[in-house]
Amino acid sequence: MTKSIADKIVANVEKVIIGKNDEVELALIALICRGHALIEDVPGVGKTMLAKSLARSLGCSFKRIQFTPDLLPTDITGVSVYNQKTGDFVFRPGPIIAQVVLADEINRATPKTQSALLEAMEERQITTDGVTHMLPEPFIVLATQNPIEYEGTFPLPEAQLDRFLLRISLGYPTHEQEVTIIEMQQRAHPVESLGQVVDVAEVLKLQEAVKDVYVDDLIKRYIVSISTATRSHEAVSLGASPRGSLGLFRATQARAMLKDRDYVTPDDVKALAAPVLSHRVIINPSSRMKDVTGVTIVEHVLNQAPVPGARPRDRTR
Repeated sequence: MTKSIADKIVANVEKVIIGKNDEVELALIALICRGHALIEDVPGVGKTMLAKSLARSLGCSFKRIQFTPDLLPTDITGVSVYNQKTGDFVFRPGPIIAQVVLADEINRATPKTQSALLEAMEERQITTDGVTHMLPEPFIVLATQNPIEYEGTFPLPEAQLDRFLLRISLGYPTHEQEVTIIEMQQRAHPVESLGQVVDVAEVLKLQEAVKDVYVDDLIKRYIVSISTATRSHEAVSLGASPRGSLGLFRATQARAMLKDRDYVTPDDVKALAAPVLSHRVIINPSSRMKDVTGVTIVEHVLNQAPVPGARPRDRTR
C-alpha cells in the first residue's frame, strides 16, 4: 500500500522531470524522512520544477523564497505589524510557513538570513517577537544553489549544511530526453496541468510507515563505520556528524520502502551514502586544490569499509 502511494508521486513528478527517476526518488526520500534537500546544479536543469511538481503532486501549499543579499530574516519568518484599529500587533506570516518551501539560490543571502531557516528546518517552528509558531505538516525545504558561480555568494556554514538530509544533483538530460522536453513545452509547461495524485493524509502515512522498516544491527554498525571513517580520512578537516549517521539510517529505511521491502540491505546504504554524507564532509585546503570532493571521499570510504553479511531476521524483535 505504501509503495503504491510512493509510486504515484514519483510517476506524476516524472511527467515534468524527464529521465531523472533516481533524483525524484531522492526528493521523495527526503520528504518521507521528514528531512530537507539541497539541490545543487547549474541553472536550467529543472531544480525549481522539481519542487513545484512535488508540491502539486501532494496537493501541498507551496512558497518560493528568492534569496538575495538584501533579504532579511523577517522576510522569511514573518513580522508583527501594529494594527491601529485594534491597538494590537498582528503577526503576518512569512513564506516559510508552507508545506513545501523552495529556497532558491540560498547561498546568495547573508549568513544572518540563512540562519533564519535553522530553527524551521530542525524544530519545525519559528519564533518571532518571543512567540513560537508551529509549521504545517508535512514540511520540507528544497534549497537550490549554483555550484559554478560563486561571485556575490555566501557559502552555507557547516551547521546549515548538516541540516539537509541529502544533496541532489540533477545533471543534464540526454540528447533524446532534451528533445522530449522541447516537444512537451511547445505550447505550455507540463507543470501547469499537473494534478494532485495523493493527499496530505497519505503523505503522513508514509512518514509513519517508514519507521517500521527493519534495520539489522550489522547494517547500523555499517552505517556508523562509514560516517566514522570520514572523520579520520587524511583529506578531511571535518567529517560527517552523528546527525549524518542518523540521516543515512533514516534514508535507507525510506529507500527500502520505495523498493517494496520491509528491511534494509547494504546496497541501500551504498546507494545513499554519497547523497547523505558528501555535503557534510569538509575537505582540507590542500586536498581541495587536488579537486578532491565529498563524493570521492565517501566513495573511497565505501570501498574500504567491510560490507556486512546476511543473517536471518529475528522475528521476535
